[in-house]
Amino acid sequence: MIQYSKQADERREAGPMECWCLHGAVGMAADWRGFAKNLAAAAIGSRAVDLWRFLDCCPLPLPDFAKALNAEAGGEVFRGNGRALLGYSMGGRLALHALLEKAHPWQAAVIISAHPGLESEQERAARRAADTEWATRALAGNWQKFLDSWNAQPVLGDTPPRDPQASGSLVMRRREIARSFVDWSLGAQQALWDRLPEITVPVLWIAGENDPKFLALAERAVARIPQATLAVAPGSGHRVPWEAGDWLAQRVAHFLKSGR
Repeated sequence: MIQYSKQADERREAGPMECWCLHGAVGMAADWRGFAKNLAAAAIGSRAVDLWRFLDCCPLPLPDFAKALNAEAGGEVFRGNGRALLGYSMGGRLALHALLEKAHPWQAAVIISAHPGLESEQERAARRAADTEWATRALAGNWQKFLDSWNAQPVLGDTPPRDPQASGSLVMRRREIARSFVDWSLGAQQALWDRLPEITVPVLWIAGENDPKFLALAERAVARIPQATLAVAPGSGHRVPWEAGDWLAQRVAHFLKSGR
């Protein structure tokens, strides 16, 4: 049974381990429903976080989001024996920032199809400009055309993230989605490569075998994190949670139960 908290967050209580899930750009907490159901079958609880609620009142830079999420998780009563953080794509970048905060509440982490950061100011400036265009289209353009253009990007492949009706419901969060293209843009993020060795909890880093750019990023990142393991999703591109959903749930459940 899905339980709601913190507005649109979705929680399933299923065991002593709880996995907090951060969705991607132009995503929603409901994206994790199938994954959460599979985790529950493995006796692992979950909480799918509605990231848009963090942007519903004012700008929130990436480091400030990390502090807010960690404070929220650390301030809640938790009777289990482990809390893990999982992030996909944009959510993976947000998760990395949370893991780099001192005294964070996470015992393990899963990073999926994420980018630790662009390393030149020229690249970051170009990305900020591109994301400003996306922000404008999300806020003031035709919503369906915005979604169609977003999903047509080559990196995302041919797999839609959810049914059209669910995607359409995101129009109610278009202001927050537009803000995320500014505050949480890859171009607004400082490169985290040199800080990755500071992450000391066990990390499972996942990339799709048909996503060469992010697979290369994953291989490089795993080499820098002391307790990191790379897992390659078979037959999958960037959208691992939808292209390899059953495999992902099994792999994450095994990792969270074994610590490896």
